[in-house]
Amino acid sequence: MIGFLRKNFPPTVTSETVKKLGLASNNESYVINALQFLGIIDGEGKRTDRGHTVLSTHNDGDFNAAFEALVKEAYKDLFDLRGDDAWTMSKSDLIGYFRSVDKTSDVIGTRQAGVFQTLRGLTGREPGAEAKPTGTTRQATKSQKPRATKTTKAESVRASPSVVGDAADSVAGKKKKEMALTVRVEINLPAEASAETYDNIFKSIKANLLNE
Repeated sequence: MIGFLRKNFPPTVTSETVKKLGLASNNESYVINALQFLGIIDGEGKRTDRGHTVLSTHNDGDFNAAFEALVKEAYKDLFDLRGDDAWTMSKSDLIGYFRSVDKTSDVIGTRQAGVFQTLRGLTGREPGAEAKPTGTTRQATKSQKPRATKTTKAESVRASPSVVGDAADSVAGKKKKEMALTVRVEINLPAEASAETYDNIFKSIKANLLNE
């Protein structure tokens, strides 16, 4: 829903708006409640000036910062208690917090924790998210020596029985052009295959490669 509103924020957003967008089927009212809780829309569904300003922020980095401020204000009690540690709280800890403060059931506490985690993700502060490499990191990566790899003049083909036929066709075509080619065929034999499967594989190799 936030993604849609960043692209186009209508003057009024209601459950019908959410329904038309095809989001949260039969749970449209929960989406509206979340938007109202953040102060993005008011009690009548009309967009607020601040909500419009935040969601119309084009640059993702600036949007993350502005949206983070909305989340911190909406969850003021949580941040007053835990500070910036709230950004890294586990779902279990969040459930415990919401249940103790709001005296809610496990189901409701779990939903509240899930909403906070979703909003936290929109700020770019989702725990466990890997940071993009900095210029220093990229330079260090470039300076690393490449791993040594073995190279041979032989062409290695790791194939199933069907690929063996393709390799044989390629070899035959090149022979017609009087080109010398050495082919090493590696076959991964499935342990659960039957004896007939093994026989067919080796018959194919003999017929298409060894007798040419």
